[in-house]
Amino acid sequence: MDLSITVTSDFICPWCFVGERRLARAIADLPEGINVRLNWKPFELNPDMDSAGMDRRLYRTLKFGSWERSQLMDAHTVEASKGEGIAFNYEAVEKTPNTFLAHRLMKLAEREGKATQMANALFSAYFEQGRDIGDASVLTDLAVEVGVQREQAQTYLSGDAGSEEVRADERRAQAKGVRSVPFFDISGDGVISGAQSPEQFKAAVLRAAEAMDGCANGACALA
Repeated sequence: MDLSITVTSDFICPWCFVGERRLARAIADLPEGINVRLNWKPFELNPDMDSAGMDRRLYRTLKFGSWERSQLMDAHTVEASKGEGIAFNYEAVEKTPNTFLAHRLMKLAEREGKATQMANALFSAYFEQGRDIGDASVLTDLAVEVGVQREQAQTYLSGDAGSEEVRADERRAQAKGVRSVPFFDISGDGVISGAQSPEQFKAAVLRAAEAMDGCANGACALA
């Protein structure tokens, strides 16, 4: 049985990283015969961010009122991610980037059948390695790391390919009322907002699989 999960996220959102890992654990624990396809959709937490990005300490201080509060929030994500295989390295993150280019690159990765690998590479590059995922050369390197040809990635990023697709996806998310990420739309079961537990994700997927099979709530319906 095949079902899809639409993941709306931004690559500078730590909870999106945590949520993706928890969802991956849930999918890995599903019974044999349930195949899940992830569809990645863009969300920009800072749509008006300068294309060059902004010093992270300054940005977070302005956004949250103080650097100390920002550090407490960072520490909370580190604690919450224990057991998820994430090595948050906030000290290495110097910049809050504009993520529009990264979302555009996801469109190319999707076309090449490498969207989930690309998403993981982007999350890891930013949060674990402190790389600037708003920089085209960094994004090109990441694309190569997941198996996209360098020249193909360079040509794609130097143009405007994928831009309208990203904007259209963002408009659709806004129309659906998505105001925060991560946001998961599970076919046949509705939506989950936030980085919920693997158990919650698994339960939602199993309910969706039941509904697709025509059997739910103790009864089976005609096809």
